[in-house]
Amino acid sequence: MSRFECVPNFSEGRDPAKIDRIAGAAREVPDVTVLDVERNADHNRCVISLVGEGDALIEAVLRMMRVATASIDLTHHTGEHPRMGATDVVPFVPLGSSTMADAVKLAERLGERIAKELGIPVYLYAAAARRPERSDLAKVREGQFEGIRDSIASDPARAPDFGEAKVHPTAGAVAVGARPILIAYNAYLTTPDVGIAKKIAKAVRARDGGLPEVKALGFDIQERHRAQVSMNLTDYRVSPVHRALEAVRREGQRYGVGVEESEIVGLIPEDALFDAAEYYLQLHAFDRSAILERKVRSVDASVPGHESIASFASRLAARTPTPGGGSAAGVVAALAAALGEMVLAYSIDPTKPAEDLAALAHSLTAGRLRFLELADEDSLSYDGVRSAKRARKERPDDAASQTAYLAAVRHAAEVPLETARRARDLARQLESVRARTRAALGSDLVTSLALFRAAAEGALANVEINLEDLKAAGEPIADLETEIAHLRASG
Repeated sequence: MSRFECVPNFSEGRDPAKIDRIAGAAREVPDVTVLDVERNADHNRCVISLVGEGDALIEAVLRMMRVATASIDLTHHTGEHPRMGATDVVPFVPLGSSTMADAVKLAERLGERIAKELGIPVYLYAAAARRPERSDLAKVREGQFEGIRDSIASDPARAPDFGEAKVHPTAGAVAVGARPILIAYNAYLTTPDVGIAKKIAKAVRARDGGLPEVKALGFDIQERHRAQVSMNLTDYRVSPVHRALEAVRREGQRYGVGVEESEIVGLIPEDALFDAAEYYLQLHAFDRSAILERKVRSVDASVPGHESIASFASRLAARTPTPGGGSAAGVVAALAAALGEMVLAYSIDPTKPAEDLAALAHSLTAGRLRFLELADEDSLSYDGVRSAKRARKERPDDAASQTAYLAAVRHAAEVPLETARRARDLARQLESVRARTRAALGSDLVTSLALFRAAAEGALANVEINLEDLKAAGEPIADLETEIAHLRASG
């Protein structure tokens, strides 16, 4: 699964209702998650962090941009932060197995649609830039909305990558690009003198000989009566957060000012914070695997049932032998048990719980956990069959290899058989107390029972597939066939 972060910046930081409408447009798109919304009134800007797959992210950004284009008028816009558009900048950030080349393709596809559907000229920047000078966002945004509006038609250097050589009358232009993870980091000085903030910004930013991979500007934050050094750390592995902070402090000392407070805008990788912790705590040989939460996550990830449904569904959809129908049956049975637990949780009187209902609730909980184990065991058992089959093929005259193969096939049949057996049993028990459950939960109970039936049928089908191999080898399977028939009849 190719996932990306997308961090569109909009030129609105003072009207919460407008910002909610912009973010809300993204929340309506399936498979896109709004991770964070940050706004700043002095900058008059908001930063919205999204995560999702490519096509869904493009749709989400276009919906957000339609709202922004209709509600933000740059001809009446003021704010400390430079801007060229109502939607000012849209970067795609590759995550996991996604590549920068993938992110560039997304930027290009989005840019083409923005120009065509919204009539807004698009400049590709950063890794997506088609001109060397446009790798720098500051260069792309030079002159801001007003300067670009006045020169785009006459200056060839201002020609957009997509769209006509004219800005949208109220929404301006937009920069769309691809980049690595960026940390937006601000330091508030112990002075309202923005002149000092601008001198410090110049000293610490890369283009003027400061820290590599650091961009910085000085702003007047009137609501706090403080000057701010606003920084973008474009590669925190080269110039980490703590180094940027110490550089600001060091330059501030020249003017007799300090850092009162700092802030992170948007999201930050946890390793960037651990870098700072190691620096200030002087941990010179710290093993980050010793962090409690990381240790717990690593353990949890190996426990059956701790994989997300989205991740499991993605693996299920892949062109791979496992997971398959048997694993899916186990997961469906777990969902059936969970829904049954919920029905009983609302139906049992906590002041005088009926013993049989409480016992059934306990059985459903134990069943849910076992079904998740069976989902994993089904994949492992099939892998075991494939391994034993290869060994038998390599040593066709080896009796032990043949015996191991048949044992593996029988085990692969027994795993889904247990899933079917437990699903039928729990469904029968749940059906027997239907009249004592709350009527308002009737649809939930029906769904639970239907899921149990589907899980049992799917599991039994997987048992029968394995029986064919056992039958072909002359193995006795009467016991398994008898149980299958019994479970089918009981359904």
